[in-house]
Parts: sequence; structure tokens; C-alpha cells
Amino acid sequence: IAEKMALSVSRIPHISYIEEVDVTELEILRGKMNEGRGQDRTRLTILPFLMRALVRTIPEQPDMNATFDDVSGTISRYAAVHIGIATQTPSGLVVPVVRHVETRDIWNTAAELSRVAGAAREGKAQREELSGSTITISSLGALGGIASTPVINHPEVAIIGVNKIATRPAWNGSQFMPRKMMNLSSSFDHRIIDGWDAARFIQRIKILLETPALLFVEN
Repeated sequence: IAEKMALSVSRIPHISYIEEVDVTELEILRGKMNEGRGQDRTRLTILPFLMRALVRTIPEQPDMNATFDDVSGTISRYAAVHIGIATQTPSGLVVPVVRHVETRDIWNTAAELSRVAGAAREGKAQREELSGSTITISSLGALGGIASTPVINHPEVAIIGVNKIATRPAWNGSQFMPRKMMNLSSSFDHRIIDGWDAARFIQRIKILLETPALLFVEN
């Protein structure tokens, strides 16, 4: 990880984009979906919803789900969406991978995420579970702060950073209302991704997270 981070910072010109997302409705939906789930079933965090939003958005901007070989100057785009999840372990940062998220429903995504992250924390993850990602999510959970500048997982071209959820007042046109707000702090390889495209990508994800029913509507 240390070598990859040094390589990423030295070779990739990062552009960061931070956007505020109202996750009030998403949190209501998440709570209802978790109601009545047995103790033996994985509970939904916000990450499987974000992973589903990525899967719905990537076909519109396939350059986001790609790697860039900066030696040969070759971009490789992927139909399969293998999402790396930056995970803190007793041995340091590792990136377990949830493969073929495009084929999974939200419950299966959550279960596989829990499995590979748990294996990574216990030091039991296999080599293939720690490699092959095409795009990465970085989340510090409750310690996520209000903004961050995540480092791209070389040779990928995009990383999505999740900051903590906080209740803040929001103006609805007539009054201030308490809303659950969360920032997405994301970085992109500026050699491949223009600022406009980065903004468009995050804005599309924002729409999906703020109107979570759209995550489950077939195109």
C-alpha cells in the first residue's frame, strides 16, 4: 500500500471534487430495509447504496471504471465493476475487493462487502480478494470529517471518499429543516478525467442517493 500510494502521488495529477449530499431519505429507507432482518443477516450500511449508485452511473461514463498504464499510455475500460473498499486493519490500510457488483443485489453486495472486509481485518484475505479493483471507495465512517482528499488507488483513475453523516439545517424554500447531510470527497486522474466529467459523475451519484428509489428502478 505504501508503495502504491507513493506511486500514485508521484505520477497521478489529482483533481478533487467535494459535493454535499442530502441522505435523509436514504437513511429512512435504509432503516426500513434493516427492520426485521434477523441477526444472522448482514445489515445495510450506506456503502452498498453508494456501490449501487456507482454501478448505475458508470455505464454513462465508462472512463471512471478504468485503469491507466502511464508507461504505455494505455487506458483499459472494464464492463465488470470490481469495487475496492479502503479498509483499516491492525496491520494498516488494505483494499479488499467486491467483484462484479453490477451482478449483485443490494443485500448480496452488503454480505460480500462484510465478508471481504472482515477477512482483511482478520488478516485472512486471499491475494485475489486484495487485487483487481477497477474503482475504489474510501470511508472513515464516523471519523470521516467534513471533507478529505483521498489518494487514487494506482492504476485506477477515480476514488470516491465518504465523509461522516451529520444533521444540519437546510432551507426548503420556506423554512429551515433538519436534514442528514454527507459530503462525498472524490479524486480523479486529471490526465484522463476532466473537471467537468468529474463533476457530472458525482452529481449523478448525488441524484441517485438523494432519490434512493431510483437505485431500484430499471433503466
